[in-house]
Amino acid sequence: MKRKQFGQTSLEVSILTFGCGAVGGLMTKGRPGDQDRAVAWARDNGINHFDTAPSYGDTVSETNLGRALGSNREGIVVSTKVGFTQDELEDIDTAAQDSLNASLRRLQQDHVDIFQLHNTVDLSGQEGTITLNQVVNDVLPAFMKIREQGKAKYLGFTAKGNTDFLHKMVETQEFHGSQVFYNLLVPSAGEPIHKSFPGQDYLNLLTRCSDHGVGTVGVRILAGGALSGTERRHPLGMSDVAPIGSGADYKSDVKRSLLFNSVIENQYAESLTELAVRYAITKDTISTIEVGIANIDELQSATNAVNKGPLDTEALAQIKTIQNTFNS
Repeated sequence: MKRKQFGQTSLEVSILTFGCGAVGGLMTKGRPGDQDRAVAWARDNGINHFDTAPSYGDTVSETNLGRALGSNREGIVVSTKVGFTQDELEDIDTAAQDSLNASLRRLQQDHVDIFQLHNTVDLSGQEGTITLNQVVNDVLPAFMKIREQGKAKYLGFTAKGNTDFLHKMVETQEFHGSQVFYNLLVPSAGEPIHKSFPGQDYLNLLTRCSDHGVGTVGVRILAGGALSGTERRHPLGMSDVAPIGSGADYKSDVKRSLLFNSVIENQYAESLTELAVRYAITKDTISTIEVGIANIDELQSATNAVNKGPLDTEALAQIKTIQNTFNS
């Protein structure tokens, strides 16, 4: 599988990232043997980036990934995250150290390649959120200390929250990577959208990242599963997936996803999921796309889609026409 440089870092990442989250569910609820086989298959087929977090399965994902990767980590890129509770915001430095140290034990390694902030960045004060001032004044110094200690090669964040704040975080040029929400239902991180378009306007965040040398992981490529075109959930996956940046609920996301079936009928892709994957890799400002999986079949399907390459201009034009019909 083709690899790309991750921003201005020394990392070379596969176009497809193995997502270890709970939306797909394999690495949180799957059988150990199935997890091990999927990770081994991914490595054998050129996938070298594995993304996890302590919150995925209440730390289970990290433990399972650490076991599945085994002792040979050559060429492997591992990223994890920290999400601060409101209480932990009182001492971010200690909380960051404690979280990463625990992650490293579960992952069975002495450092991670990318350590990422997992909180939503806004002013709401709700659990799971953090302000821009706290990011700049507290998180960044704590993260830089971790990097100086050699526990993380590079720093990143999940681009969830206030759009202006996310752009300002990129502009600090202290973060080396960002996980950016981008899919057929949420294209605004990669191109302009009309004023009544449903969902969040990320104001070309991917371009901002590219301009500042920040590597990008395209996430929610399948809109939490909505771009499969069905409301049915795999038993291992999350039973209820809240949309991020897209529609009001999962059901409305699925309904809009079905509008892209006309692109399939014109033979630009064989399925909605293939279309969604290839749409995401067509955006050249994305370093790698992350897909969560429930089983090895889904991993193989995503890999096959990536290996087919980007969509052609005719397919993109038809997609844009459909997107322009979306109204909130």
